[in-house]
This record gives sequence, structure tokens and C-alpha cells, in this order.
Amino acid sequence: MQLTGDRFTSETAQLGNDISTLPNFPAEIRAPAGTLPGVSSFQVHFADYDILTPGDAPNVLVAMNPAALKANVGDLPPGADIIVNTDEFTKRNLAKVGYAVSPLEDGSLDGFALHPVALTSMTVGALAELGVAKKDAERAKNMFALGLLSWMYSRPFASTIRFLERKFAKRPDLVAANKAAFQAGWNFGETTEDFAVRYEVKPAKMRPGTYRNITGNAALALGLVAAGVRAKLPVFLGAYPITPASDILHELSKHKRFGVTTMQAEDEIAAIGAALGASYGGALGVTTTSGPGVALKGETISLAIALELPLVIVDVQRAGPSTGMPTKTEQADLNMALYGRHGEAPLAVIAPKSPSDCFHAAIEAARIALMYRTPVILLSDNYVANGSEPWLLPDVNDLPDISVAYTTEPNGDDGRFLPYLRDPETMARPWAIPGTPGLEHRIGGLEKADKTGDISYDPANHEFMVRTRAQRIDSIPVPDIEVEDPDENSRVLVLGWGSTYGPIGAACRALRQRGLPIAQAHLRHLAPLPANLGQVLAGFDKVVIPEMNLGQLAHVIRAKYLIDAVPFNQVSGLPFTAATLENMLEDVVKNG
Repeated sequence: MQLTGDRFTSETAQLGNDISTLPNFPAEIRAPAGTLPGVSSFQVHFADYDILTPGDAPNVLVAMNPAALKANVGDLPPGADIIVNTDEFTKRNLAKVGYAVSPLEDGSLDGFALHPVALTSMTVGALAELGVAKKDAERAKNMFALGLLSWMYSRPFASTIRFLERKFAKRPDLVAANKAAFQAGWNFGETTEDFAVRYEVKPAKMRPGTYRNITGNAALALGLVAAGVRAKLPVFLGAYPITPASDILHELSKHKRFGVTTMQAEDEIAAIGAALGASYGGALGVTTTSGPGVALKGETISLAIALELPLVIVDVQRAGPSTGMPTKTEQADLNMALYGRHGEAPLAVIAPKSPSDCFHAAIEAARIALMYRTPVILLSDNYVANGSEPWLLPDVNDLPDISVAYTTEPNGDDGRFLPYLRDPETMARPWAIPGTPGLEHRIGGLEKADKTGDISYDPANHEFMVRTRAQRIDSIPVPDIEVEDPDENSRVLVLGWGSTYGPIGAACRALRQRGLPIAQAHLRHLAPLPANLGQVLAGFDKVVIPEMNLGQLAHVIRAKYLIDAVPFNQVSGLPFTAATLENMLEDVVKNG
């Protein structure tokens, strides 16, 4: 189903529609087929105008078995189309999910436009003359469904045919089978009289340029490649595979020609140790993980803070605690990113707001890490990482120059090298590459003496170094937060961060269309916070903060600005729906 959804998305992107997707799949590699925990779904929202979310209530549901129907029918609006694979509605499969009577026969679906289609047997019949084994023929039923949907929504399908030819290049029989199944699905839509409407969605009006459909993980990987190019540095990724961050490792491993080295380490601690070692050696060190891995990396992150070396830590958040729900989304690692280390160990934290924004967030994380010699945590999440949207390819020459110079000469008045003598503008220490003659210096986790970097147990020096490291982070200049308030008289501000941008934006847009004034602001930089944030917050009567956690940013805002921020929290493993936020915000606007 993930492959089918991805192909429909690619067809739609090729046509020029705006897109937002929500893949949703089990954590198990071999999830139990036909059961509710084993349901894999892929939701696609596309339009001829700018859209912000994968949509709240699908207009069409393709249910390949009773479990898929039962898991998703509650999301449908009245009158929605339901296409069911009747071949799978056997007594055994119905019993697996608790259906005593088939929902196709008991009248429970009378409020929908039901389309019973024998997907499996029709696919097997369409492939009979090709001599394909029955098992392989049955597997092609998703291509039959894709062909039917492609006809229903007038999608171009040449790219899907090319994809099948590439994917099964070594099995010409499977190429022929899948192409035939796809064509059979298209032909069924064309000839059946069961579908009263065929849709045509024109291209969206977008800025001129070249677009590609991209997921958040792919965009983040390409952003790291671009950061290396613009920094004129090799990129080293030390990573241990973990859902949902592994795709970044997979993507970066393809780009060796751009000076990218990837290492799949034996564990999370080894991964970040290698990345920090690469930074010490003069590369842009990166490590990718999810929540459990960040916990393991905590000590080495503290070491990077003490050493004051650049390091990018990508945390693709998932539902926790512990192993939690690996394939579901959450924003519950903010506290860990801000405070999850021993001692006073501040660092910079940023969060992308959408799949395509992951590209630019990666470059910004690298810029801050390199210029200010600090670890930076980049907080993505499963919703952003696996979701996709159109991405306008940037001109590489328009990307910021984030190059920094190594120190190559002694910097002390007496000709000595002082590894902790700071740049007066950035407060960053010199970056001296091992082996540079005359720049030998001590490293390690013990407290450093100011300027010389010698081991120091002096109380006054420790106080000075702790405060200096904190001041270096606090003084990083970040862009002011911008407020979207078309009415210019809103009294309620919705403040978000990370992947809540889309649902918040869609909810605010809907409220404004109904004449209710409401303002929206979104944080990319979470440490340090924008300098104007306090002034912005003070300008509204009410500040609402929706988060996929139990109020972590709200606690920070309350403590720092003494603002009575109203948290609105969800930890279901799914992103907010726009309708949920719209209903909540309407009540706040009307009733305060």
C-alpha cells in the first residue's frame, strides 16, 4: 500500500497539483495480515490550490480487506466512495476483525457510495494469458487498484510504467504482469458504470521553476549534502539504523561524489563518537537517530559542548517512551533536546515545519554548528519525515555561503596557540585541525581553562566557562518570528513549532474564511528563541500552543516570558487534524 500511495503521489506531482501525504504503517516488519494492527494506509490530499495537510476526511477509501475497512471507515465523511476488494471479505477475514456479519450486506455502509470490486480475482483473470504464477498475479492487485484510481482522477501514468520497468528490470514477467494489472484497473474504470463521476484536478498555481515530490527525510539528506558543498567541507554521517531516521542514511549513502562519507555504526554511541571525531578532524560531523538514540548519545553531545566543536544531531521524533510506537509521530523530545544532558550543557535547537523545509533547516543547522562551534539538534518527526510535498528546487548559488576557515597559525601574543581564545563576534573558539604544526592542544571532557584549554579545577574558571558557553548560545542571532495576521486586529495568537505548521495554518485559514480573526506564528529556532518573541506574545490577549506532547513548549514559554500560554495537546501517534484545531480555536476566539 505504501508503494501504491507513493506511485499515485508521483503521478499527481507530475501533473502539477499541490500535494500532502500521510503514510501510516505498522512497526512490525511482517505485520499480521488481515488484522487491525497489520493495516497499512497511505493518505493523499491534492488540489489545484495551496494545501497544508494530508486532509482530515478522505473522499475515497480503497479497502483491500475487512481490517482496512474497519480501521478507516470512521474517518470518512457521509457520501464518500468506498472501493472494497470483495475477494477478501471471507468469513475467516471478517472474524479476524470482529465482524459477525459482512458490512457489505448489513446496511452499515448505506451512508456511503459503496463499490464492490473483485480486485484479486479480476487481476488474476487479467494476467491469465501471461502465464504468471497465481501468487505473483494476486500480488499485482495493488496495481489494479492504482490503475482504477488513476482513471478515476485522470492521473498521468507514464511515470508509473517507467517505474515498473525499472523496479522489475530483472524479471520481465513481473514487468508485464504489473503493467497488465494497471491497465486492467484503468480499463475497468473506463468501462464499468458503477462510478458516476470522474474527476479532473487542474495543476496548482505555483511559483515558476522545477519541482520534485520529496519526503522530509530525503529533503533533509539533500540539505546536508548542500551544506557540505556550501561549507566547502566533507560531510561525515555516523548513524545506527532506527525508525524513522534510517532513510537519511540510505539517501546520503548515494552521494559519495559530493564528498559524503556514511558509516553504519554498531550502536548509537559509536555513531555519534565517530561523527564527533570527524568534526575534530575538520569535517561536518552529522549523526541521525530518533528518541531512544538521542538518550544514548547524551554523554557524547555533552563532550561536544565541552570541546566546542560543530556537530549536527538529527532527531526524527517518534512516539515514546522507550521503544514506544516506532512508526507513529510525536513532538515529545523537545525537553530532551533543550535540557537532556548532565551539567549545564546548552546547545542550539531548530525544527523544520514541513517535508520540503527539512532541506533548508539542515543547511541552517550546519551553518550554526560551523559558525558558532556548537552541537545543533535538528528536531524533525515521523509526520514530516515520511510525508511528502512538492519542492521547488533552489539555485545552488542562492544558498547561503556557510564556509568557515580553519585556524592555521598561532593566535597568542607570545606565539603560542590558545585553543579557547574566542572570536569577539561569534564567541567561537578556533577550529584547529589535528596535525597542523604548532597548533597542538589538549582535548577531552575535563573542564578547560579559559584561553589555554588546560585542565582546570579552579571554581572561578568553571563559573566563567559555564556562563560563557551559555552566553555563546544565547547570543546566536536568529531571525525574528513573523506573525501572520491578515486582519491585523486579532486578539488570539496560535504559536506552533515543527510539523504542527500545516494543521495550524489550515485551521486558521478556515476560521478567517468564516470571519473570525486569528493570528499564527511559527518557531523554527527553539534555542535560542527569537529576540522579538516576548514582545510578540505580549501583544495578544491569548496565546494558544498546540503540540503533539503534553505541553513542553508551553512550559518553556510560560517560564521564560511569564505568559499564560494555553496548551492544547495530543499524543495519539497521529498529527492534529485541521478540524480538531479549528473547533478548539473557534471556542477560544469566541469565548476567550
